[in-house]
Amino acid sequence: QVQLVESGGGLVQPGGSLRLSCAASARIISIRAMGWYRQAPGKQRELVASIASADSTNYADSVKGRFTISRDNAKNTAYLQMNSLKPEDTAVYYCNAHGSYYTIYGFRSDFDSWGQGTQVTVSS
Repeated sequence: QVQLVESGGGLVQPGGSLRLSCAASARIISIRAMGWYRQAPGKQRELVASIASADSTNYADSVKGRFTISRDNAKNTAYLQMNSLKPEDTAVYYCNAHGSYYTIYGFRSDFDSWGQGTQVTVSS
């Protein structure tokens, strides 16, 4: 299966910035889309931003103009640049990716994987 490794979370003051990274391992053939989701305590997981293979992007209304998603296809990595952070952005952020890869036996297979999550805390 394809593993996603996230990094870049942490504690930041309101108005500050953080950059999250999500790198996909294994023998990737192609990634159709990558996305960032978040889940705050007591709330459902929600889509923050997504980017498809054609570099089309989609953002939640609450982060438009503040967050930017991008991807490096050569590195199978997605990034989430978060600026002007607010306390309500506090949550565990999860990366998701789906596409196709080669299994250890050399067969082509589809994947839909999630990262382990990284905590983002916005507080003074």
